[in-house]
Amino acid sequence: MKRVILILCTSFLYSCSSSSSDDGSTGRNPNDGIWSIPISQVLDGGPGRDGIPALVNPGFTDVSAAGYLNDLDLVIGFKKGNDVRAYPHAILDWHEIANDKIGDVSLAVTYCPLTGTGIGWNRVINGKETTFGVSGLLYNTNLIAFDRETDSNWAQLLNEAVNGELIGKEAELIMLFETNWGTWKKLYPQSKVLSTQTGFSRTYGISPYGDYSTNNNRFLFPVPKDDRLPSKERVHAIVGETNAITYRFPHFISTNIIRDTFQGKNYLIVGNEDFIVSFELTGALNNLEFEFIYAETEVLLEDNQGTRYNIFGEAISGPGLGNNLGSSPGFMGYWFSIPAFYQTEIYSG
Repeated sequence: MKRVILILCTSFLYSCSSSSSDDGSTGRNPNDGIWSIPISQVLDGGPGRDGIPALVNPGFTDVSAAGYLNDLDLVIGFKKGNDVRAYPHAILDWHEIANDKIGDVSLAVTYCPLTGTGIGWNRVINGKETTFGVSGLLYNTNLIAFDRETDSNWAQLLNEAVNGELIGKEAELIMLFETNWGTWKKLYPQSKVLSTQTGFSRTYGISPYGDYSTNNNRFLFPVPKDDRLPSKERVHAIVGETNAITYRFPHFISTNIIRDTFQGKNYLIVGNEDFIVSFELTGALNNLEFEFIYAETEVLLEDNQGTRYNIFGEAISGPGLGNNLGSSPGFMGYWFSIPAFYQTEIYSG
């Protein structure tokens, strides 16, 4: 459990918006029960519970049919064997969660447009498969999801249930990869892409938040600020229990590979101007040397024994074929969102 403070909720919160959900619901009152985060900082985002409708078993289309995307639009990718899927921000801006099933993987792609954070969760919890919905509540302007099996509330950036039957339960992370659409098409031209035929009428490709993603001074809800970097700069964060470390795109101008140690664990962080991804190095992997060989295909690295790895850390050729680099608790997001939740270090080389 990341947080040990238990708070009995008795005070009333104010509504931060006059918006309502499609079914007229104003959302559940968050004041009942025990929370592991300060209840005074749990705010009503306005639309109410399910007012922002999460996707369940969404439809996909081919790369060639995703005309609603521009090359600079950001997408979140997932790979399971030969099944490769892209979840564009342009759709997630309107739905925030996509509950999907890829082979034996029950995946929830959780995305908060207010913090710019996309994190993958396993939908199988305590042996039962569930789906996640959008609660309409926010903590530090970040998504609070709820699972439909127990109605527990989950703070996305803490990766943890913060209220309800599962309070203190940590989400099992599933590796995702974020980049722009132009890069993704080159990496996986045969991938599937979320279709705009979601069953909901939304203006996909036009953000419901206007210039929010680029305006460093625009915030819809109160949140702590840290002026060490521009608030909306996109960074890659690796998080621990209470601490985090972030890596910036400028770190990868003179080098494409950073080896770093954070809270006793060894990491390999790889990036260029289009993406940053991290892997945990354990066991014999710590003794290998890695070379960046990316040439706009899925092949990312080659080690000194001749094994090649793709952007998801899978060994796809060479003597280590079938092995994997370890996934890390890393994700992309707006800078301000990381120190709002964690004691945060900026990598300095």
